[in-house]
Amino acid sequence: MKPVRVFPARGRGPGQALQQPSSDSSPQGPHPRRELSRVARARAFPTILAVLLCACALSAQETEVRRAVVLPSYKDLKFPPLPPIKVPEPETFTLPNGMKIYLLEHHELPIVSGFALVRTGNLFDPPGKHGLAEVTGAVLRAGGSQTQTGDQIDERLENIAASIESSISESYGTLTFSCLKETTTPVLGVFHDLLTAPEFRQDKLDLEKKQIRSGIARRNDDANGILEREFPAEVYGRKTPYGWSIEYSDIDNIQRPDVIAFYQRYYFPANIMLAVYGDFDTAQMKQELTRVFSTWEVKQPPVPKFPEVAAKPVPGVFLANKSDVTQTFFSIGHVGGTLIDKDYPALEVASEILGGGFSSRLFRRIRTKLGYAYNIGASWEADYDHPGLFKISGSTQSAHTVDTIKASIEELNRLRTTPVTDQELQVAKDSILNGFVFNFDKPSKTLTRLVTYEYFGYPKDFVFAYQKGIAAVTQADVLRVAKQYLRPQDLTIVAVGNPQEFKTPLSALGLPVLPIDLSIPEAAKAAEKADPASEAQGKRLLERVQKAMGGMDKLVGIKDISYDADVTIFTPGAAMKAKQKNSYVLPASLRQELELPFGKQVVFSNGTGGWIMSPQGMMAMPPDALKQAQGEVFRVLFHLAVCDACTVSAVGNDTVELAGKNGEAARLVIDPASGLPAKLYYDGNTETAYSDWQETGGVRAPSHWTVMRDGQKFAEIQVHGYQLNSGLTDQELSRKP
Repeated sequence: MKPVRVFPARGRGPGQALQQPSSDSSPQGPHPRRELSRVARARAFPTILAVLLCACALSAQETEVRRAVVLPSYKDLKFPPLPPIKVPEPETFTLPNGMKIYLLEHHELPIVSGFALVRTGNLFDPPGKHGLAEVTGAVLRAGGSQTQTGDQIDERLENIAASIESSISESYGTLTFSCLKETTTPVLGVFHDLLTAPEFRQDKLDLEKKQIRSGIARRNDDANGILEREFPAEVYGRKTPYGWSIEYSDIDNIQRPDVIAFYQRYYFPANIMLAVYGDFDTAQMKQELTRVFSTWEVKQPPVPKFPEVAAKPVPGVFLANKSDVTQTFFSIGHVGGTLIDKDYPALEVASEILGGGFSSRLFRRIRTKLGYAYNIGASWEADYDHPGLFKISGSTQSAHTVDTIKASIEELNRLRTTPVTDQELQVAKDSILNGFVFNFDKPSKTLTRLVTYEYFGYPKDFVFAYQKGIAAVTQADVLRVAKQYLRPQDLTIVAVGNPQEFKTPLSALGLPVLPIDLSIPEAAKAAEKADPASEAQGKRLLERVQKAMGGMDKLVGIKDISYDADVTIFTPGAAMKAKQKNSYVLPASLRQELELPFGKQVVFSNGTGGWIMSPQGMMAMPPDALKQAQGEVFRVLFHLAVCDACTVSAVGNDTVELAGKNGEAARLVIDPASGLPAKLYYDGNTETAYSDWQETGGVRAPSHWTVMRDGQKFAEIQVHGYQLNSGLTDQELSRKP
């Protein structure tokens, strides 16, 4: 069996020592004069001593002179004003088919790049198929065109130092390219083919779905990732496009016709803005793009507006219980506004003062003075076309979770009741304006901004109006917008951590405390919907496996199992060797001992709970590890072949799908010649291939397993013999090291 994965709390890595310069920095080796004879060195010593004494005397005089010199303070340093933002005027034209094109010449480097901006997004995902936009955006490029596969395009582009990438995010889709000047024409040809006639090949669609399923399976591994997902879900609403999550059932429901239909609805010329930047002649590029794209004459009705945000305040505390972390990750906030709002500049200045950097109020009080938080900040996250989020976020020591949240809310209230100082105001405005100019320090960045502003319907002078707005913010403005827009009574608080480590319970915040369900719903199994004929065929296939492995009577007589194995785990950098001992008391208990290069890990589960011992210490088994352990026991071949509590269904001539009562699922591929298990698929992205079958106690079992994950080799396992019915008990398995 593959090792049960455990995710210890992240810690800080050791710092790196500073490199000390060598006392002899000469690259030519020893100087000839250093080869003096012992006698010569002895004679030279009085002279050297005299020189040193003279140098010391001069050094003392120089020190006295320096003491009389008053060096200027860094506060007296003067800097020139920031240069004004220069907005180039791109050449703009529209093809007869409705595609709008922007061209900006720039001859600094012999490179041409561009992007197509498509009015689409995952906000248009249909119910029951969340993730369709993401899948479409990825497979548009990976699936290749009608004339070339994605792999063939990869090879072709790599050979000419070019790239083409595609994706679809919340409110737009992109297809980008970059190439050398001399390869512009062939790269534009591939770019055109992918934009106008992608193939969405089934193998790449299947791979993308596997990768997304893998992400779903691991989505609770990282505490901060949970926070980034759950906070918008609570504020916007879990059933809205701004708060829903992609589940296994969504991905299973997405088929190739769905992807093609999504592409056809949104990828048409009048719905696309194409920007090209770099080393070209504008007139020639205009002629080339007209030639390439003018024959694309697909038409569709105008794309509707994106869904409105209709979130209502949800004051309360929402706790995601994650027992394997030693700090709490939290966000506090509510729905915010858009970039075009008249008070956006003042709100950005207010949030900068509250939590924008090292000099902010939150950082100075909670991170520096109290020392509770590992990091903390605040932001008014406005969006182009819908209200963003106002939030205070950070991570803090578990024991001080409530103290940190209380102090954060106190600082929020102080911002709403007390005018900020002149210095706070000036530092915040300078920080925002100084950082903003770097969005326009290159013509390519400026072009991207200009196209984006037009995509969302913003005025051309938005950038200048924003700058003027920030510069004009006053102390009174900050106080006014803080009172008007920052609403303590509407705060949603999401915390991800271990409540057993909290010094004060979250209820002390005076708000209702509600749990967040981190369980990952399993997709509906095909076996559950199977017709009687499929179920009957599945049982016949499973009976063949039972017979090939030694017979039903012998398999049902197995009560406990143990084995030792050598494991090779393949990582991107190297292969890691490990020793493993697995023991099972059927139907539910597992003990796994894994000796890794960095220490020993022991896992015990009785099917409803358990513990984990690792180099980081002992802890109770968290829910995600418990689910893995349940799956490990379910997939023990002696157990799986019997599977008396399973739902069984045939999904092919030699393939049977099995679903357990606790949501476990696996798909078993049977060798047509021997009737023995050949491969086992599970967790959406993992497969195990079995070989080298040996007889043990009257039953047959594989001694070699190859585990693949996301199409890559993950582990090789060599079993050194099984021990069956040795009298193991739960008590023995649960014995702590």
